Amino acid sequence: MDTLAARAAYDEHLRRNPTGAQGEEVEKDAHVVRMLWDGGWAGVLWSDFGGLTSEEVDAAVAAEIARFSRRGTPWEWKWHAYDEPADLPQRLVAAGLRRGEDEALMVAELGDLDLDAPAPEGVRLEPVTDQAGVERLVTVHDAVFGGDHSGIGRHVASGLAADPPTCAAVVAMAGDEPISSGRVELHHGTPFASIWGGGTVAAWRGRGVFRSLISQRAAVAAGLGFRYLQVDASPESRPILQRLGFVQLAVTVPFTGGE
Repeated sequence: MDTLAARAAYDEHLRRNPTGAQGEEVEKDAHVVRMLWDGGWAGVLWSDFGGLTSEEVDAAVAAEIARFSRRGTPWEWKWHAYDEPADLPQRLVAAGLRRGEDEALMVAELGDLDLDAPAPEGVRLEPVTDQAGVERLVTVHDAVFGGDHSGIGRHVASGLAADPPTCAAVVAMAGDEPISSGRVELHHGTPFASIWGGGTVAAWRGRGVFRSLISQRAAVAAGLGFRYLQVDASPESRPILQRLGFVQLAVTVPFTGGE
């Protein structure tokens, strides 16, 4: 894979000119692109302050914080290690945002991925096709990540109902128990699909369930003709993704506010 071309395509399609799905509103200014998801994620997807003075950068950061503060809900500034200026992380923290854990921006060409990763014995993978499936997905998210993920459920249900669908999802079942789940966002009009929310309950980790869910969602994206699959990977999932064929393009860090 040409990593520079892949990163340029990622920036162009998923950061600078994202196609908002149902319930998602995109706002663009000269130096910032925001995504506002009603009931879900909101924040800065892309920023480029190259060429601005130090004072102008700080003023732009302050304006974004004020803009999101008026919403009164949590939000995130998604910083990538190649964003300018290089000291933007320090400026964001100095302005009052909280730095989250480093993640790896990973991308694979779907034609290069190893999709032969069946579910382990005793587990079956069920595509989410109805409200019952959505509720099982939310149950797993609540158990694995904590908190209330009903907003994710509404997002998935909306994406499944869109024409064409803007997302697909899968739940891993052990008997009648949902043990793992995740979704793939389908960015129509771009070469990208992206995978989100992969999580497995503690008792089933380390058995290949996570890997099988990645392969299942990758197969969906490949079948729809997407070229690339993108994921923001935690340190725990990065080795699995690398073995499947993903390549790290950059470090990305969330800076959060409004909590």
